[in-house]
Amino acid sequence: MEDKFIIPLNGLAAGDNEFSWHAGKEFFEAFDNKDILDADIVASVVVEKSGRYVGVDCEVDGHVTVECDRCLEDLDLPVEVDIRLSVKYGDEESSEEHQEGEREIVFVPEGDAEFDMSQIVYDYVCLSLPMQRHHEEGDCNEEALRHLSGNKGEEAPGTEENNPFAALKGMFK
Repeated sequence: MEDKFIIPLNGLAAGDNEFSWHAGKEFFEAFDNKDILDADIVASVVVEKSGRYVGVDCEVDGHVTVECDRCLEDLDLPVEVDIRLSVKYGDEESSEEHQEGEREIVFVPEGDAEFDMSQIVYDYVCLSLPMQRHHEEGDCNEEALRHLSGNKGEEAPGTEENNPFAALKGMFK
């Protein structure tokens, strides 16, 4: 995945260092993600280095295109993610907390010269997407909905006539 999302830890100047990366459909394809059909996201990163402390503040903004769960048409979803990390050198200690205030702690081996943010950005973007992905009420493709429900201009499923649980409606009165 080229040098995108790579922070060079060796030679990083003290103070704030800025990086910006763009990711599209290819970024998600590299992770074998078939759910994201298209993407246009930008990750803006500020890396603060002070001695051995490395703090990473990343803002990911843009949108991804997924399939609507109702009508199967393309659906654009906004992505707005803030990632706050503390990068620590050495092996992860089981007794140590994985959070430091507002920041998640990420461990890198002592000799690593680079920190790859691609997996972290991918995970945070995927976790930011809703479980149910559908258009706003009334925005779905009506023809596709009729076709998928098997109705040809008839009442939509879930009405009293088509509801198998309608007989239980008054059971607990």
